[in-house]
Amino acid sequence: MSRWEEIERIPAPALMPKYGPLTGMRVLMTGSIVAAPFASSMLAEYGAEVIHVERPNVGDPYRFQAPEVVRGDRKISAGWIQEGRNKLSLTLEINLKIPESKEIFLSLIKNCDVWVENMVWTEKLGITEELLLEINPKLVIAHISGFGRPQFGGVPSECDRPSYDPIGQAEGGYMFLNGFPEPSPPSHAATFINDYLTAMFTVNGILMAYHYAQKTGQGQAIDIAQIEAMSKCLNDTFVQYFMLDKIRERKGNKVAIFQPGNVFKTKDGKYLNIGAFGPAVYYRFIKALNLDPNVYTYEAAGCSAEAINSKLGLELDRIATEWVAARDAEESLRHLLSLKVPSGIVRTSADLAASEHYQKRGNFIEYKDETLGETVRAFGFCPKMSETPAQVWRGAPSLGQDTDIILHTLLGYKDHEIANFKEKGII
Repeated sequence: MSRWEEIERIPAPALMPKYGPLTGMRVLMTGSIVAAPFASSMLAEYGAEVIHVERPNVGDPYRFQAPEVVRGDRKISAGWIQEGRNKLSLTLEINLKIPESKEIFLSLIKNCDVWVENMVWTEKLGITEELLLEINPKLVIAHISGFGRPQFGGVPSECDRPSYDPIGQAEGGYMFLNGFPEPSPPSHAATFINDYLTAMFTVNGILMAYHYAQKTGQGQAIDIAQIEAMSKCLNDTFVQYFMLDKIRERKGNKVAIFQPGNVFKTKDGKYLNIGAFGPAVYYRFIKALNLDPNVYTYEAAGCSAEAINSKLGLELDRIATEWVAARDAEESLRHLLSLKVPSGIVRTSADLAASEHYQKRGNFIEYKDETLGETVRAFGFCPKMSETPAQVWRGAPSLGQDTDIILHTLLGYKDHEIANFKEKGII
């Protein structure tokens, strides 16, 4: 009888403190840059015990993404410091054709509630949903890919395509709407926004499936495609096309259907975003600029694409541009906020690091990074919870830091067995 058939599940958490709303959930994650690691990071911050599987002597490429923080002969990516925390690092060659790898992997599956992967080629490694759900009927399987998995539909050759964040933005329709009109090219949003949105949809799917599995004992697979995560965030774009035969175009920073809704340059060279949707807020803006509301009516100058592109609407946009350009950003912001006009300065990371509001919200936290061996400072948590808050119980692990303790504690392997795995390059 195989080890995975004999072992009993060790309740979670077994390798970390108990906290947060997800305590008791154990997650096995075999993904890399960026959606799968971030999804598991979100779960880990709220109490799930997350085991991040990495290849021996290689590791997740996320560890080496530029820029890196260098301390003598130690270095690690800034991204890993932020997103690798709270995880346990297990090195393992995942190839079920290797008997020892199969025993370890399937034993881990039996011990986990969730498996998150973005490897795409899992079947080539001998991993199938049928096998995993036979071993652990309550397992939640989260597949992350660029174009989806064929068992959920689609063109197989499309499902097999490789992808990265900007490709998902492009193929999902998001990139076409970002940037300024022709002749300017479409623009992709920075900081891997597609990966982060994909990760949030992944977390949502996992929590729904986990809730269902706990109630019914029935696990399931979830398919999260980058392109669909992007398309889901396009508001009314597809309804416009299907019902109005209209292809939505990019408009730059200016909102196309109401004003004010734009980014304006200030006297001190900064940028101020002003948005005032609806008549009540619109007329507060008109008052802020000391304009006659009987002349610059909402219907004539602010309520629609036709209004903002009319002679009067264009005149209002010019007046607003000149009004902001004659004032410093903070001065403009204070005046607009005094009349409850929604507005905000385009902030840099330095601005936010110095922000009293961010500091008093507890948005920056410190913890020890396990690779650097020193205290680092990073962004904290969102959302904030009154009764079960997020925590960082440990900084991002060094490669394979937890391999021995995971194999000992969860799977019952002896020292000599673990030494043999290392000699064979399996861990």
